Formats: sequence, structure tokens, C-alpha cells
Amino acid sequence: MQALGPVNALYPMPTTLVGTVINHKINFLAVAHVGILNHGEPQYLSIGLSKAHYSNQGIITNKSFSICLPNRQIMAQTDYCGIVTGKNTDKSKVFDSFFGEVPGAPMISECPVNMELKLHEVLDFNTHDIFIGELVQTYADPSVLTNGKIDMAKLDPLLFDMASKKYWAIGQAVGDCWREGKVLKR
Repeated sequence: MQALGPVNALYPMPTTLVGTVINHKINFLAVAHVGILNHGEPQYLSIGLSKAHYSNQGIITNKSFSICLPNRQIMAQTDYCGIVTGKNTDKSKVFDSFFGEVPGAPMISECPVNMELKLHEVLDFNTHDIFIGELVQTYADPSVLTNGKIDMAKLDPLLFDMASKKYWAIGQAVGDCWREGKVLKR
């Protein structure tokens, strides 16, 4: 094994679009630094944003945000939302947006899956804010569901890799969770 230094080797990550409202205007930001904090109820998700991002003030003011999962069909629009800042560019017309149960958490009709969250806590790091949100509701286009559950193959999520600076697509399923290891049980 070769030592690489403190290199984050967890990429690729799902590319998401984080939605918020700032000064009565919808804004979306492309974000790959997302995390699942637990699998119980309530469920908590996190997003890590540089303090310089315009979206931070909307999340803090509204105490809410959305996490929308784009697919490769809207890759250009998703990338655009990560290239330009809402401080200087109106991104409210890039997508058809809608609201669910949580005020201040706009979602995207073109994204096959959208989640709305209430802000639970903000962790203040030197250069970044970690926003922890309580998952309130998930919306999915029926075309990405199999037996009422989100199907990764149908979703075709856009993945982000920092090392190659490329977007990737998901591959194929290679095994069953909590089953493959049973061959090692005695």
C-alpha cells in the first residue's frame, strides 16, 4: 500500500441540488458533500457548504432546505448551478420548481427524487458550515420506482468525483446487502 496523505477517498458522491429561498427568490446550488447521519426516525441528512456560498443565508433564515437528486438528463443545468452564484445570477428559472410541506425548501420537477428538510443544527467549522436537516418528506417520480421503492438503475443518479473532476453514472448491482456475507457465518 502507498501512503497518499490525508486524501478523501470516499468519492464518488451523489451530485445533488440544494434548494433554498433568499430574499423571496428561489436558488439552487450543486452540492456533492452530502451525508446520511442515521437510518432511524427522524432521519437526518447533512450538507457541507463553504461559508462563501450564497445559499447558506437562505438555509439559516428559512431554517429549511431541499436536497434534489438530478440524473444525467439535466447534467448541464446541474453543473451550471455549481458554476454561477445566486448572488449575481438568478437561477430560479433554470428548473420548474415546486414546494411541498416545508416553506423555504423549493424542489425541482425535473429531478426524479426530491427531499425537503427542516434545519436541525448548524455546525460551524473554520471555512465551512455543516447543515444538519431533519428529513420531512421525499418525493419521487413514479418512473424511478420499483415496488414503491427508489430503483437506482431507473434513477440514474449523477455522481461527482473530485479527483477526476468528472461526473459519473452508477454501474450495476453486484450483490445483496446482508446476504453475501452469510457464506462466512459458522
